[in-house]
Amino acid sequence: MFVIGLGTATPPNRYSQTDCWNAFRAADQFSSLTPRAREILETVLTGKNGISTRFLALKSLEEAFELTPDVLHGRFREYAPLLASQAAERALRKAGCRPQDMDAVIISTCTGYLCPGLTSYVAERLGLRSDVLALDLVGQGCGAALPNLRTAEALLAAGRSRRVLSICVEICSAAFYLDNNAGVLISACLFGDGAGAAVLSGTPPSHGRRVDWMATGSSIDPADRNALCFEQREGMLRNVLSRQVPSLAARHADRVLQHVLAKAGLTPADISTWIWHAGGRNVLTALQQKLGLTAGDIRWSSAVLNDFGNLSSAFVYFVLQQALEENAPGGWWWMSSFGAGFSCHGALLKVS
Repeated sequence: MFVIGLGTATPPNRYSQTDCWNAFRAADQFSSLTPRAREILETVLTGKNGISTRFLALKSLEEAFELTPDVLHGRFREYAPLLASQAAERALRKAGCRPQDMDAVIISTCTGYLCPGLTSYVAERLGLRSDVLALDLVGQGCGAALPNLRTAEALLAAGRSRRVLSICVEICSAAFYLDNNAGVLISACLFGDGAGAAVLSGTPPSHGRRVDWMATGSSIDPADRNALCFEQREGMLRNVLSRQVPSLAARHADRVLQHVLAKAGLTPADISTWIWHAGGRNVLTALQQKLGLTAGDIRWSSAVLNDFGNLSSAFVYFVLQQALEENAPGGWWWMSSFGAGFSCHGALLKVS
């Protein structure tokens, strides 16, 4: 399988962490939080947490505190099809493909629910064929990109499709929740909105860099499921984020990496470029320490985290796109995502 086109999209409005802190302080809900909760918000939003700005599907930050199920669902319904379609259009243009060339479209999300799913809306917006295979994948959290891409790989390998459109879109501001729990508060400070898309083909591209999908691996441990997940409260999604997430991510990421590299007869020293889902600054630090990586090794993920925040499942599309556009060294690349489950996925790429 070859990645022949990539595209990303964000909402139009970008907010600094300082903007977010000022909005929190002015919100009615701020006075109902405990002193400890307010301290957490201030520390994360005004300190060095690896994030400078985030794109949010909000016309103003005051909208973030309209916390009702109908408002949040309306935000997802408006922006998820829009951003998914914009990212897909850019990926198709990069690939030199028409929408009618797509035999399948696979869309992953965890921050909202539509029935019919997002594929219905995106197929309509893009003008995909009426016989396109449309698959909506939900519930895989931040790690969803790799399972999405592996599904595309299976369709291509089976000869069921010639070209597949892969999309991950998250409207994290549609899954906003606020209470005194530290994990909930930190989540509110980390996540941004965005979509990533890739056009996949069984034949290499005729132009540009060649990205060859070579091997994959996954690790799922239900025993750690409650360390990172969504739960429903008052008709809204509430993110459960435990302190164990950085160490869990590093442990699972190392396990998947070593397994896939061993099968390929490679070592971590053979990897020239690393495409990591960041999660947050502490997650990147844990990965760096566990795998013996340098600041240069994680620079692409650090840069995306700084500019966009944690984009959940869409994140690795942004990192892969940036690394390619900025001429990261060719050779063996490693791409990895992780999240709810607790799950971790990895892919070995060969880039020239």
